[in-house]
Amino acid sequence: MLMSLLAVTPLIWVGAAVVLVIWFFSLYNGLVGLKNIGQEAWAQIDVQLKRRHDLIPNLVKTAKGYMAHEQETLEKVIQARNAAVAAAPKGAGAAGAAEGMLSGMLRQFFALVESYPDLKANENMLALQEELASTENRIAFSRQHYNDSVRRYNTKLGQVPTNMIKNFGDFPPLEFFEIEDEAEREAPKVSF
Repeated sequence: MLMSLLAVTPLIWVGAAVVLVIWFFSLYNGLVGLKNIGQEAWAQIDVQLKRRHDLIPNLVKTAKGYMAHEQETLEKVIQARNAAVAAAPKGAGAAGAAEGMLSGMLRQFFALVESYPDLKANENMLALQEELASTENRIAFSRQHYNDSVRRYNTKLGQVPTNMIKNFGDFPPLEFFEIEDEAEREAPKVSF
């Protein structure tokens, strides 16, 4: 009886070791998958931000002829756009701050457009505004997806036992894409 028990014991240890190795690789691969989902979600935001950044010079160009004495505002919009383009490769935190500034400048720009009836009625301006509104909706959806992916990934990084497994690879926490502009946090005011 003792001999048969001793013969089975190494098999149990080998089986336990195999289970542990499979478990380790499963956790590690899960982290890799979540990290890749987060990176893919950021790439989707980046695509939409590029689309937004490409539309802005056309908006300014269309408005220039009508808003000749508003050059300072037009230049600030372009500066904010350029800052947002430069911040995008620096990660979600820097991009969020720069995009918040750009959104603020676009609000000022569109407030000025309201005082130019001919510009408001311009077909190019209307088409560009519609494109920009559509792009803003896509950015909001992409931002929501990205932040959800970051939440899942960062949560997994902090949970036992993956918080021990993360040290075996390159798994830094990801930044959320947050609104830095307080005006964007406010609910829109509707008046009848």
